[in-house]
Amino acid sequence: MDILFQSDKERKLFEDDKALRKRFGATCAKKIRIRLDDLRDAADLVVMSKLGGRLHPMTGDRAGQLSLDVEHPLRLLFVCVDEPLPTKEDGSLDWAKVRTVRIVGVEDTHE
Repeated sequence: MDILFQSDKERKLFEDDKALRKRFGATCAKKIRIRLDDLRDAADLVVMSKLGGRLHPMTGDRAGQLSLDVEHPLRLLFVCVDEPLPTKEDGSLDWAKVRTVRIVGVEDTHE
């Protein structure tokens, strides 16, 4: 799967292990790296859902975003950016057709 970032600054953060450790700590940075590597290696979100991390869609004001657990309470948040957006007949995202995601960030969504 292809991974995009909100900005060059964000891309540099997520691609620099030292910067990632400084911002999130060693354990969390390692898990973020694992989640990103899994996303890159996965053919689609169906495959990704089987790799761990409890992939799930967000609700409420974060509807449209997807989440992977990193280190409680933090989650790696991302959105599908395929054009057109791959959807099923019921209007939900078709995980089997997602090929490109954009990382939104790592946040505690429980607040």
